Amino acid sequence: MGRGAAREAGRAARPELRREAGVIDLLPRPALRPACLGGVRGRVEAGAALAPFTWFRVGGPAEFLVKPADAADVVTLLAALPADMPLNVIGAASNLIIRDGGIPGVVLRLARGFADISVEPDGIVAGAAALDMTVAAHAAAAGRVGLEFLSGIPGSIGGAVAMNAGAYGNEVCDVLDWAEFATRDGVVRLSAGELHLAYRHAELPPRSVILRARFWTRPGDAAPRMAAIRAAREAAQPTRSRTGGSTFRNPSNALGGHKAWALIDAAGGRGLTRGAAQVSEKHCNFLLNLGGATAADIEGLGEDVRARVLAHSGVELRWEIARLGVGA
Repeated sequence: MGRGAAREAGRAARPELRREAGVIDLLPRPALRPACLGGVRGRVEAGAALAPFTWFRVGGPAEFLVKPADAADVVTLLAALPADMPLNVIGAASNLIIRDGGIPGVVLRLARGFADISVEPDGIVAGAAALDMTVAAHAAAAGRVGLEFLSGIPGSIGGAVAMNAGAYGNEVCDVLDWAEFATRDGVVRLSAGELHLAYRHAELPPRSVILRARFWTRPGDAAPRMAAIRAAREAAQPTRSRTGGSTFRNPSNALGGHKAWALIDAAGGRGLTRGAAQVSEKHCNFLLNLGGATAADIEGLGEDVRARVLAHSGVELRWEIARLGVGA
């Protein structure tokens, strides 16, 4: 065998040897892009890490992570996606646990192109990826009031509309004018009334993606209330910890109208741990990643808390934090 042939044989053999050595991840991989994503102009990434996006910093990868280029790109994706292909949308991923085995199917994440904010004479239009706090700040800077409560919600506008987020005496339903959604048939605009907003709930079109929303505002000085909200958050919440925000919904008035944190405290849940996850000592409706916790630790701790509260008070707490994906 000549030198050239030997070199070619060596090149052909090396990948197989490296596979046997258990380092297949170092090899170039083919693009794993299913046909249904072929028309997407934005970024498509197979096996994309999701933990860095989440406030808990836990969880497995997305089978396919899609960052669409614009609204038309979202419609293209939805129209091409088979009905049996799972679809999940994540935003700021603040009120979210992604399980350790990751999320099958398509995970859609709206990026900066969906974060535009425009001030109108009697309202504000904000993209779904705009942070709640940023929208509140824009309104305040324009001399508008009504959205101060958003400064106390760590999330994005898409998530705020989807769950009718609320804090400090107000909810999205108090100020929402309309929201626009991408569907497989195009973009539709629905009024607040058509969404049937209720406590931490909105009736969204099936397999739709929130693109932007409009909120009513009125003239005024938002600074005093925003300062009060900021001080209240700092005093009562673990704002400098890895947390997913409010963990459980407050029970309905039919169940006594108790606050979730009070029920957890009464059941001895404050400071409870599982692995490197802990119920916050500062506010016991917050779960913390102390460093090195898994999604299973955090979700399991939440279930421990639910069991304690049920045994102590007979109230079954409902998760407010969304949990997506499969276990490891």
